[in-house]
Amino acid sequence: MVQKYQSPVRVYKNTFELVMAAYEKRFPSCPLIPVFLGSEKLSEYKSEDDSLHIVERSCKLNVDAPRLLKKIAGVEYVYFIQKNTVNWKERTLLIEAHNETFSSRILVNEICSYSVHPDNEEWTCFEQSASLDIKSFFGFESTVEKIAMRQYAANIKRGKEIIEHYLNELTAQGIRHIPRWTPPLAVAVVEMVAESSRPTLAPLPDIRIEPSESLAHSSTKEPLTSLCGQETLPTTPDADKLDADYIERYLGQLTPMQESCLIQLRQWLQETHKGKSEAGDWKPEKIPKDEHILRFLRARDFNIDKAREIMCQSLTWRKQYQVDYILEVWRPPQVLVEYYTGGWHYHDRDGRPLYVLRLGQMDTKGLLKALGEEAILRHVLSINEDGQKRCEENTKAFGRPITSWTCLVDLEGLNMRHLWRPGVKALLRIIEVVEANYPETLGRLLILRAPRVFPVLWTLVSPFINENTRQKFLIYSGNNYQGPGGLIDYINKEVIPDFLGGDCLCNIPEGGMVPKSLYQTEEMLENTDHIKLWTETIYQSANVFKGAPHEVVIEILEASSVITWDFDILKGDVVFNIFHSKRAPQVNRKDSAGPLLPLPSGNNVQLIERSWVLGMDYSSVESPLLCREGESVQGSHVTRWPGFYILQWKMPSSWSCSSTNLPRVDDVLASLQVSSHKCKIMFYTEVLASEDFRGSMTSLESCHSGFSQLSAGTTSSSQSHSSSFVSR
Repeated sequence: MVQKYQSPVRVYKNTFELVMAAYEKRFPSCPLIPVFLGSEKLSEYKSEDDSLHIVERSCKLNVDAPRLLKKIAGVEYVYFIQKNTVNWKERTLLIEAHNETFSSRILVNEICSYSVHPDNEEWTCFEQSASLDIKSFFGFESTVEKIAMRQYAANIKRGKEIIEHYLNELTAQGIRHIPRWTPPLAVAVVEMVAESSRPTLAPLPDIRIEPSESLAHSSTKEPLTSLCGQETLPTTPDADKLDADYIERYLGQLTPMQESCLIQLRQWLQETHKGKSEAGDWKPEKIPKDEHILRFLRARDFNIDKAREIMCQSLTWRKQYQVDYILEVWRPPQVLVEYYTGGWHYHDRDGRPLYVLRLGQMDTKGLLKALGEEAILRHVLSINEDGQKRCEENTKAFGRPITSWTCLVDLEGLNMRHLWRPGVKALLRIIEVVEANYPETLGRLLILRAPRVFPVLWTLVSPFINENTRQKFLIYSGNNYQGPGGLIDYINKEVIPDFLGGDCLCNIPEGGMVPKSLYQTEEMLENTDHIKLWTETIYQSANVFKGAPHEVVIEILEASSVITWDFDILKGDVVFNIFHSKRAPQVNRKDSAGPLLPLPSGNNVQLIERSWVLGMDYSSVESPLLCREGESVQGSHVTRWPGFYILQWKMPSSWSCSSTNLPRVDDVLASLQVSSHKCKIMFYTEVLASEDFRGSMTSLESCHSGFSQLSAGTTSSSQSHSSSFVSR
């Protein structure tokens, strides 16, 4: 397995030339890096104008590995080849390194770069990426991998400190500025002007230093004094690259490997979720905030594949049920306002937003009978969305990362009526939804005044709570929360609610029994509970099997109408096609080629008959598009003729997606091994009249598709008979 590492952007608030001077002090050896024993030049190249300098070195490293492993391997040291390319004109340094020792068994590739900060040319950015591929190593592959990654992480952390050390050393020597590179002709002109004017000017102190082995001349361009004093942190976390200072300020302390996981998963989202601008160039679509991505990584111990899987499922859920808009559109019914005994109440000692829930005073049975399960679930989701928003506000207010909240649950009054079976069932469903879509948002759960019946409730619900979440629970029975080690350790005394013995008025409803006059009939509740969240959701789900594509037919009565689509690949890879036919396809129709076409189990529809011949009975109007698992695809097609258009999703086969002469599904099926494996999609389609068309998916603006942002202007003119596939 290949291990990959991607660093955040690390910023030195020094010029590129000064950072290069500090970097060169690491050679030929560096006492600050104990494992770096020395280096030897293998080759060197300089351009005629000194703007390009390339040095290749052999570097000797002492690997911190067990003595037994070194003895088995038969080596004491490891050698790397490092190639440094300094471009003084562009002000960049590219470092490429790979291992020479054991290269047939282990492949280590590293790429580092220094460049000028895009917003401040007096600052320097550093980026680093690496990959480790262990093919075989005497049966110690796992051990070598752990040693390599541990040592690599330690070197990453040490790297910035070393550059800063040598920068301070240069400052102590009085070297605070190094001129930039200028073309030789410009230098000569400057010297002539200086020579002619020398008698009338006072002599200037010479602050130049002799360049080290890979430093060349620099330019004399004036610094941007208006920018060099900036201390602001990055304010655009949606930028392509994350800054190390931004991570520390807004996300907290992460190990180098955790930073790498965050950046890799974020880059994957940017690559698979894209839109198209009006000019036709690709642009990143709206993706989850970094705090959101980090929660899913923490929930899976920074396993990128596992975190990506559960996050994609959650993002699809958010899109399908329009959760991104819940704070805008959800208004709790009056029954909830009066009888739901929970609300936000200041913050705890760590700055986390504090949510207080008086569960013992809540008539859960009455609320369920009056509103149904869906309304309560929707209200809980709005609380979770509000909690994330409050965490962001507290992060800014307290000047440190706050990514979770504290929940205080008062169980005074809890009794057997709270163990009503439908109520417990609803609670378990709410826990399941929250656990799947809001991982690592709960920082601490304080359960106070737990009665004797609580162990029964805990036995029922605890198996559905993640182990990491359960470890955040603190349970107090009776009044033992009032002493040392109790509530005062987590919440400031001045904000302890009055009903818990504090002096702070807590404006949370006291609850009570919901009047039976507000209960809905059993029939009304049954109809409500059969409706999932946001019953007006516009998306449909379908399965795609090997040899059994899913197809949707759209009848077009007027040419130049526009077919639009928006679909997500929930599982597996699929190929998307659009066909046109003058004949109306039918489901399960017996034709001359054979018996009735069977439909596999699940939501799957096949419309193109086996007897149909491509190019005669139907024709392809688009090149097929291969779509990967987790991608979201939007697009449109301006129809050329009336008739029937068939949108098809099928499993990929060995044929090239660029080919327009596609074989029939049944022909391909013969060459495929029969398998029960299936793909799953979620899709929406709509037809627009030509005069209403303003761009791909414009009609979806009213649908509030949270994760699928709209692409605009994918077709410049409704008269253009072309289409737009937008894979995000």
